[in-house]
Amino acid sequence: MKMTKKLVLAAAALPLMLGTASAYAFGGGDKGDHKGMHGKCGAFDKKVMRQLDLTDAQKEQLKEMREANRAEMKAKHAGNKSDKMAQMKAHHEKVQALVLADNFDEAAANDLASQMVEKQTERRVAMLKKQHEMMSVLTPEQKTQLKEIQQERMVKCAEKMGKHMNRDQ
Repeated sequence: MKMTKKLVLAAAALPLMLGTASAYAFGGGDKGDHKGMHGKCGAFDKKVMRQLDLTDAQKEQLKEMREANRAEMKAKHAGNKSDKMAQMKAHHEKVQALVLADNFDEAAANDLASQMVEKQTERRVAMLKKQHEMMSVLTPEQKTQLKEIQQERMVKCAEKMGKHMNRDQ
């Protein structure tokens, strides 16, 4: 009896977990205030900008880039909500069909996983490109200073994370 309950629970939980993971990879995910590693651990935020002593021209360039990126993202997400929802629904149905099938189709699973990785890679490359464009505004001295600031933050972050991990044990 216990084994049957475990199997039923696993059969119910597995599609939910895979569906959630695929939704995150497909472009859904946490839209909240997710600071985590990027919040204080090496991010290029206002505090760092103050430390770099940017010129007014640099501040203006960065502001224009942020505004352009914001406008681009709004335009990208505003016009095609129904298309995106249809794509996400179709993706979810593929995942459900795969995990609920009588026999596991490894080729289909690999294809689905490859599609998810490709979409994530596209988003990551676009993000890195925008970061590079923003960093190109800095002088070589400011870039060196930024690296030093980020190193200091990473050390502090690692210490903080170590304390947090030890507290949970």
